[in-house]
Amino acid sequence: MKAVRFHEHGDVSVLRYEGAPDPVPAAGEALVRVRACALNHLDLWQRRGLDRVRIPFPHISGADVSGDVIEPGASGLARGTRVMLQPGISCGHCEACLAGRDNECPSYDVLGYQSAGGYAELVKVPAVNLIPLPANADFVEAAAFPLTFVTAWHMLVTRAQVKPGEDVLVLAAGSGVGQAAIQIALLHGARVIATAGSEEKLARATALGADAVLNHHTDDVPKRVRELTSGHGAHIVVEHVGKATWDRSVKCLARGGRLVTCGATTGHEAAIDLRFLFGRQLSLLGSYMGTKSELLQAARFFTTRRLKPAVDRVFPLKEAAAAQQRLEAAGQFGKIVLTTQ
Repeated sequence: MKAVRFHEHGDVSVLRYEGAPDPVPAAGEALVRVRACALNHLDLWQRRGLDRVRIPFPHISGADVSGDVIEPGASGLARGTRVMLQPGISCGHCEACLAGRDNECPSYDVLGYQSAGGYAELVKVPAVNLIPLPANADFVEAAAFPLTFVTAWHMLVTRAQVKPGEDVLVLAAGSGVGQAAIQIALLHGARVIATAGSEEKLARATALGADAVLNHHTDDVPKRVRELTSGHGAHIVVEHVGKATWDRSVKCLARGGRLVTCGATTGHEAAIDLRFLFGRQLSLLGSYMGTKSELLQAARFFTTRRLKPAVDRVFPLKEAAAAQQRLEAAGQFGKIVLTTQ
């Protein structure tokens, strides 16, 4: 098969479009022909190198995959079935997995992290990770859906327990998690304030349904959030930027508000005045990925078109380096997707 691999850490020049051995599924695994694979920041961090993390070389990244089944394994699906892949890989038999909290599995992995991912023509996955799609499902949109929507669903629905009528502040609306969080908050009856760094992105956030938008480069975000919420602040802040926005995000919270975070793309160091934390009875919630059950819940709204991933640009697989450069430049709105067709 053809794949994009890197044999060492570095800039995009280390990515090679080359021949690679076809994956051979073991017992309990299925083989999928990749039709599309969406990019995530994890792909960039892997390529550059992560502290205290050893990536197996040569490596194939890619957690967000759609395609059709070649070998169904024990999935019960017919060959040729269109599928999206649950990106989280867990053991299936530990206490957390058996309780339906597979994203808390001690051996939890993400497709394309320690395993070979979707920057390839073929990928093998546990058969339980196959999620069937309607016959007319679009492969590009299906690849753009799983990781960001299950992450945003876990953040808002499970961790922050969003309620109808609440004010939700979504940072970085142009990111994958940002555009997913806007839609999921609206789906649950919340009012959404979204931030972005350009007029184009603000316009696209408005088109997704955001009730108000703020430029996080030029607006005093905490002040504007209070003005937009009759002085009380946001009930929920969806934070995934990290160091650059942390202080402002905390200041945007209403009394009893919940800040839920899933990432730190600008740095992982953050500080908080504990008097502000306990005096205002705030909740700081960590969130990581999401469960297969949550992805199945979200996927029902994908197949009925009530949740629709924003796709920025589509590149052929062999142009993965250019795709990663666009993601690094942070100019995209929504997901960047590779296709093998």
